[in-house]
Amino acid sequence: MSQAGKFLSYCTERYKAAKGLTGKQVAELFSRYLVWEYVYSCFEALHTTGENYIIADIDMYIDARKSDSIV
Repeated sequence: MSQAGKFLSYCTERYKAAKGLTGKQVAELFSRYLVWEYVYSCFEALHTTGENYIIADIDMYIDARKSDSIV
């Protein structure tokens, strides 16, 4: 598995734990709002940050995607 792939798994597990979600819930959420692609594309920047920053960044990304879908 690539470093970016391992990081994506790490982000998924940390997000799941922080939000008290199941793996299925996180997978559905990440698929609906294209979080997988976002984290993978931002690997170089995100992997240098801490867990709390990553979770907050994912939340901001999801919130922005939700806002975009309202319009």
